[in-house]
Amino acid sequence: MSVGLDPGRLDEISAIEAADPGGMLRQVASSAAQIREARRAADEAGIASLADDGRPRAIIVTGMGGSGISGDVLSAICGTGCPVPVTTVRGYRLPGWVGAADLVIAVSCSGGTEETLAVAAEAARRGCRLLFVGGTGSPLAELAERTRAPFVPVRSVGQPRSTLWGLTIPLILAARTLGLADAPDAVLEATATRLEDVAHRCRPSSEPFVNPAKRIALDLAGDVPLVWGSSALAGTAAYRLCCQLNENAKYPAVPGELPEANHNQVMAFDGFFARGAASDDPDDFFRDRTDEAEHGLHLVVLRDTEEHPQARKRADASVETARDRGVAVTELKAEGEHPLERIATLIALADYVTVYLAVALGVDPTPVPAIQELKARIAT
Repeated sequence: MSVGLDPGRLDEISAIEAADPGGMLRQVASSAAQIREARRAADEAGIASLADDGRPRAIIVTGMGGSGISGDVLSAICGTGCPVPVTTVRGYRLPGWVGAADLVIAVSCSGGTEETLAVAAEAARRGCRLLFVGGTGSPLAELAERTRAPFVPVRSVGQPRSTLWGLTIPLILAARTLGLADAPDAVLEATATRLEDVAHRCRPSSEPFVNPAKRIALDLAGDVPLVWGSSALAGTAAYRLCCQLNENAKYPAVPGELPEANHNQVMAFDGFFARGAASDDPDDFFRDRTDEAEHGLHLVVLRDTEEHPQARKRADASVETARDRGVAVTELKAEGEHPLERIATLIALADYVTVYLAVALGVDPTPVPAIQELKARIAT
């Protein structure tokens, strides 16, 4: 299959299947099932015992890539009103302030991520409260056994980035057990139902003019996306969308969150990549006519249903400012009332967008050869 944009690849199921030999679309479609399976696995792992020692001073989630985003989702679900801080560590070292009063949750889909194992081992040495989530029969599972920490097994659906809800639901249930997150079983089931609805709307057999994910993918193709969230929750989804564009479509993207993006990234509207950057004089002989006005910046705004009034004004103004400068704009809107429903629907649609963009570009969405090469280089 040749690499290059071909919108026709999204028209036929056979063409989509040929472009997605690893079954990334099937992996994305498993999200609802992951919620239900993870709920059972967490219950069987006995995470209710976390409440025996009372509320921790802080929750620190350690993980990388598709596993690390689970900590960001947990923080979004707990919200700004959470009585304890929830933070994510992406690296090899645990912050110096973390100690025995804190809960460290190590998340690794494979159970062998070197950074996560290093932080988990350090947390064990410091006497921190521990919870491990990851692959069975792995080094992480062995560490859990040695430290007598609760371990929630996760069945990978293929790639760690596709197993987001299998990795995240145990964290949400742990926070619920500790009285830090309001996420009753009814909300978990409602979220799974919403994910099934998104999967139906974005199914491969749905034609591009009615399939929102296919339509957005084609709109983005060739542009440089600035992806902004209108709230902290939507900002997490924006970061996830950019990561998925990177890994699935092998495509660059820049994440941001309002209001911060209005203090820096917005200036790109007046820069080299903006469609309005070309000469205002159509008779300017020396202007660059190469692909003029075809490709450039593309503002993608993820809208939450609960936005600070000023953030709402900023989102609306950002859209108007972008359009006034010829910058393409796409808005994705969260669905539902509970934070889990809202972030799940944003992430689900975004996941489909990134896979369909990969298909349209002739890029296999599943393998990540550059990541594997980097791992090989540092292993020598």
